[in-house]
Amino acid sequence: QVQLVESGGGLVQAGGSLRLSCAASGRTFSSYSMGWFRQAPGKKREFVAGIRRSGGITYYADSVKGRFAISRDNAKNTVWLQMNSLKPEDTAVYYCAADAREYPPRDDRFYDYWGQGTQVTVSS
Repeated sequence: QVQLVESGGGLVQAGGSLRLSCAASGRTFSSYSMGWFRQAPGKKREFVAGIRRSGGITYYADSVKGRFAISRDNAKNTVWLQMNSLKPEDTAVYYCAADAREYPPRDDRFYDYWGQGTQVTVSS
């Protein structure tokens, strides 16, 4: 079992920045690739960013490429999502998720563990 707890969400004006954190406990964190997903009201959950188990290789949705950055520290059992140049359309509940594959899937159905989510609201 892996327990995931997100933090760092909040209300920010368009153009601002937020840094989300996801702290993991339980099984060896480095055994899991990690993904960030988001779900806006009335919409399906979508892939935002992912990072390889050992870090170093990252993936992004086209909508956030160049604005968001995912990183991890396996010694601290933590993955982060740095979000810059935020837009109102980034408003959503953001979730981190863990998958046992080396590379993070973009399909949320493959993920084994999920956090409870953290709300990000971007005002115009």
